[in-house]
Amino acid sequence: MTLFKTIRTAFIGISSNVLRAVLTTLGIVIGVASVISMLALGNGARAAVEANFRNLGSDMVQISVKEKLDQGEFVPVGQILSYEDGLWLPQNVPLVNRVIMSIGGEGKVRRGFNVLDMVVSGTTADGLESLAAQGDVQPVNWPDGEPLAGEAFIGSGRFFTPAEVLVNADVCVLGQKTAEQLFGGDNLLEEIVWVNRRKCLVIGVLIELEVTNPALRNQARPNEAFYLPISTAISNLFDEEPSVQITARVTDESRMAEARRQITDYIRQRHAIGKGETGEWEDDFELTTRQDILGAQQQAARTFSFLLAAMATVSLVVGGIGIMNVMLVSVTERTREIGVRLAVGARPQDIVAQFLLEAVLIGGLGGLLGIALGVLSIPLVANFNRGVVLLAPDSIPLAFGVALLTGLVFGLYPAVHAARLDPIEALRYE
Repeated sequence: MTLFKTIRTAFIGISSNVLRAVLTTLGIVIGVASVISMLALGNGARAAVEANFRNLGSDMVQISVKEKLDQGEFVPVGQILSYEDGLWLPQNVPLVNRVIMSIGGEGKVRRGFNVLDMVVSGTTADGLESLAAQGDVQPVNWPDGEPLAGEAFIGSGRFFTPAEVLVNADVCVLGQKTAEQLFGGDNLLEEIVWVNRRKCLVIGVLIELEVTNPALRNQARPNEAFYLPISTAISNLFDEEPSVQITARVTDESRMAEARRQITDYIRQRHAIGKGETGEWEDDFELTTRQDILGAQQQAARTFSFLLAAMATVSLVVGGIGIMNVMLVSVTERTREIGVRLAVGARPQDIVAQFLLEAVLIGGLGGLLGIALGVLSIPLVANFNRGVVLLAPDSIPLAFGVALLTGLVFGLYPAVHAARLDPIEALRYE
């Protein structure tokens, strides 16, 4: 039997019971759709992890407070990271040349009758450089691939200097929307605003910014910003000394391990940390580098891959069992037809090809419908990952190929079973 006749016969076999064929494909449709949507979700999540990974430069060490869960809240296990811890870090750690510190607190910003309750950010003089290095936000319509420096964020005026940070100066820099809410269209440079009950001189306004990190688009508002020198923010916004976020920049990336040891020794000395009964250091802080984030990223990728493989396997096995069940029923119903074909000279391989092709066609049909359903469901899936999904182009042919393979594998047994029927017994079958 020629290939054309085999295909034609397979189509006739499927079309003889269209409803049953459509119901059979549902398992494959659901399986393929889940594969495509879950791959898009997984790729989006991995892209978000990679974006966060790129935010930490290869020469940076993030220092954070170690926390524990106490009555449903995370509390520090020891001392906080103070402003002084970061201030004296470059002088005491030879491999650290610069330290970036930041903190945020609730404040009431007032100018005349305009009052804003907002999060006020305290940072060091190179806070905008850190913002540019993170890559989460950029000036609106910034050219792709163009290097971004802290100066690009300034729309008018300037940012505060290291000297102003050290002397606890009453100066501030506003985001564009904050400036509009407080001053409208007025010229605001060298004007006074009140932060809580303290005067503050406006020395700069940021340019209009946009969020570039998809994971932050629904929560970040870069234009609603208000920056103070970190020393000023600590004295103005907090009754007790708060814990600050510290990022140390290392002079030599190749000596990152040595820099970590130096930072660790410095903070242990500052916090008077010793060894416990087990002989282990009882550190109340944690260090994170680019290599640490890479390890976490790889572990997350492996976990996603495992979950996606498990879901795809379960869905497609269920669909494949449905194909096998229907094909076995079809063989039983067409036993006499098979006997006639064998009696008039059809070879067993012709029977195998016919039923195997029917199973593959059912799998292919389910694959096409599943691809359409999977692509259409991506906007819905995006809601589970804050809008971060990424449909890889190769996932569509992969899903279709898996659907065809499922039909081939689960249709093989019914096809072989049909080919092994005794022609005489098949002709007698009622």
